[in-house]
Amino acid sequence: MAVMLTTALWGLDRGGMWGDESVTFQVAQRTVPQIWRLLHDVDAVHGLYYLFMHVVLAVHPGEIVLRLPSVCAATATAGLVAALGVRLAGPRVGLWAGVLYAITPMTGHYAQEGRSYALVAAGVAGATLLLLRAVDGTSGRVWWPYGTVLALTCVLHELAVPVLGAHALTLALLRVPGRVWSGWGRAAGAVALLLLPLVWVSQGQSGQVAWLVSPGWDRVERLARNVSPGPAGPVFWGSLLLMAVGLRERRTAAVALPLLLVPPGILMTVSQARPLYHDRYVLYALAGASLLVAAGAGQVAGVLGRVRFEGRRMRAGGRRVRAVVGVTGVLALTVTFLSQLPVHRQDRLAAHRPDNLAVVSALAVSRMRPGDPVLFVPSVGRLAALAYPKGFRRSRDIALRDSAPRSGTLWGREATPGELRRRLASVDRVWVVAERSALDPRRSQPDPVERTKLAVLAEEFIVREERARDDVLLRLYARRRPGDAPPREPAEGRPPGVTAGAPPLTSPEPNANRPISGAPTHRPTPRLSPRLGRR
Repeated sequence: MAVMLTTALWGLDRGGMWGDESVTFQVAQRTVPQIWRLLHDVDAVHGLYYLFMHVVLAVHPGEIVLRLPSVCAATATAGLVAALGVRLAGPRVGLWAGVLYAITPMTGHYAQEGRSYALVAAGVAGATLLLLRAVDGTSGRVWWPYGTVLALTCVLHELAVPVLGAHALTLALLRVPGRVWSGWGRAAGAVALLLLPLVWVSQGQSGQVAWLVSPGWDRVERLARNVSPGPAGPVFWGSLLLMAVGLRERRTAAVALPLLLVPPGILMTVSQARPLYHDRYVLYALAGASLLVAAGAGQVAGVLGRVRFEGRRMRAGGRRVRAVVGVTGVLALTVTFLSQLPVHRQDRLAAHRPDNLAVVSALAVSRMRPGDPVLFVPSVGRLAALAYPKGFRRSRDIALRDSAPRSGTLWGREATPGELRRRLASVDRVWVVAERSALDPRRSQPDPVERTKLAVLAEEFIVREERARDDVLLRLYARRRPGDAPPREPAEGRPPGVTAGAPPLTSPEPNANRPISGAPTHRPTPRLSPRLGRR
């Protein structure tokens, strides 16, 4: 837990929120009635998390406080994984499993994110430990704690439900008696009944995950690398080998293997018909990988402890053997962490997240004048103004009809196409905040409002100025004058409103659009897309 806490606190203030975090930040600061309205219309699946964060951010609304619940949850999960290892295979395996969980890059990534995934992982690990205690118990009351923790975890995020399948397979592998099946069945049934209203409401909000695609074998490989302490090289292959050896520890394998394989397997299978899978939705499966690797290391340590030296048999319980095994384990864990240190460092850079809304706000405050109209393309870009309003305080959101809190949406409701045309007709200049790809003329826009934005900009305006940072553009569009070149179909790669006779754009800011090398395989989704606020 100390290792996990230290790793999670390292670089926690990375200098900016990205889109999904900003959704948590601005929704959690709304009033409870406003949050309740949002859950009815848009984002019911995160309802309990938003209400929890409403209480947390009431203490102090800041980026570090936003991420602290995930830090605490990841720390608790490391301890729970260790407790599972101790119960299943002894203190040595438990200690190794907990530390392996703490130093895995995927764990550190979500331990520093203001979303619910680390909390869900803690809930699943706690429920799994309570499951083992219930199996060994003799009273029917032992199932109440298990059912309560699992129900809260699934309400926190409904895609934790597949863990029920993992626990059912665990009971089958352990060959538990009928009374255990009866107790578990009642607890699982209560959880399912409790979730039915949430599932029913969330089905009507499935557009929140419309961006997901059916996973292929590449996603299987990506998940395998994410749950390993090292996503590549000797550490990765060594982890796979130790997992295979760990299967010999039958009781540990009966718990760890279903946890690792069943939830991702269920979601990937369902996603062939209706995409619902993403690696972060099964973050809790990582605990199974850590337990298997530690169990394999424990098996290897046991074999080494029985090796004969100079004709004399060394006892596994001897002090010298324990010392050698302990030192070897510490060295192996240290080498594993150091080999992934560049990945950990890179993950703590704001530029390594899908976007940095603080940079967008800083660009705006440096260029906009009081009263300047601003247009967000697409409308999800308004999250920058909601998360960091200082940069846009002097500007006027020309497309906005109803604010996000008042409209019960994540980033507000915009004017109709006709009203937007009338509003843009009244201005001679407008700042546009956009992702570079959103202004690509070859990209189709299903939303009529977004099509109207691009059409008006191309027909009636030309680009006078541009600033770019991390693939986010801030452009000043000015109304065409009689001497300007007539509008034409944009050439390949030419943004709307830029013609052959338009003045050259200013140079981007330093380090703009720089490539990010060495990105971990669990990197989140692209910048400023309508995928934000997703499940």
